[in-house]
Amino acid sequence: MKLEEQLLKRSENKCELCESAEALTLYEVPPQSTSNEDNCIIICGKCLAQIDKKETLDSKHWNCLTTSMWSEIPGVQVVSWRMLNRLSNESWAMDSLDMMYLDEERMAWAKAAGGLDHDTDTVEFHKDSLGALLQTGDTVVLIKSLDVKGSQLNAKMGTVVKNIRLVDNNTDQIEGKIEGQVIVILTKYVRKQG
Repeated sequence: MKLEEQLLKRSENKCELCESAEALTLYEVPPQSTSNEDNCIIICGKCLAQIDKKETLDSKHWNCLTTSMWSEIPGVQVVSWRMLNRLSNESWAMDSLDMMYLDEERMAWAKAAGGLDHDTDTVEFHKDSLGALLQTGDTVVLIKSLDVKGSQLNAKMGTVVKNIRLVDNNTDQIEGKIEGQVIVILTKYVRKQG
């Protein structure tokens, strides 16, 4: 049985942090050298986006940590501790951290990831014209006809662009292929499909 199948069975097809059944994925709790059932967990898309700081931290969503922190699964304990630390400006999170116990080995693992800063820095995201979050691999539709600089190409309104790529360090731009040509597109001219 593959690791992901084992973990889905263990988690009863629910996020091991918030118990959502939406967009479940295997999460390898960093740092690690080999993946196993102790250092990998099943989490939902919302938890993953906030853990990876691709979405603004929603403290109401993370109230689930008051339950998940008691899990016997090492990976769940470590992620719970890290997220409680990121939320330490919330009194309930501080109370939970005060109650939580990790042995020396797990505490070292929990602290090893670094980045235990509080979420005071603003996180920038790639968003479409309607404010929907864009991710690599998404499909978008052009909401305006665009002339592509340096070529004869005119990308018509309504053109579907599949498998986009986010441009690093510029949340206003994505890359996509139109008529076999990779072009940079401003996010304000696209609408996420699906």
